[in-house]
Amino acid sequence: MSHADPNCIFCKIIAGQIPAKKVYEDEDILAFHDIAPWAPVHILLIPKQHIVSMAEVTAAEAAVLGRMMTLVPTLMTQLGVSNGFRQVINTGHDGHQEVMHLHMHVMGGPRPWSRG
Repeated sequence: MSHADPNCIFCKIIAGQIPAKKVYEDEDILAFHDIAPWAPVHILLIPKQHIVSMAEVTAAEAAVLGRMMTLVPTLMTQLGVSNGFRQVINTGHDGHQEVMHLHMHVMGGPRPWSRG
């Protein structure tokens, strides 16, 4: 795994080559609003290290993935989500992963995933 992929849109966002509406950033993680939201609040959390998908995760990534998971409640509270949220990580082609850089969708607001 390399630190960055020059052809990856998320690596370009991390590098500042493509703008994003950032929610959070530290040395290992970036969180930003999804450009095509499925919910009133829809953010993406990505590791700054280029990891293709969950299928490529090793024990070496456990700490950053754990930090991503534990960061979510704080971010959603800051964004005004108070009645629950959904976290989704799509993996690979059959898992409907569209960008080949591991990312977690976090969606909240009034029943954004309801089919009605």
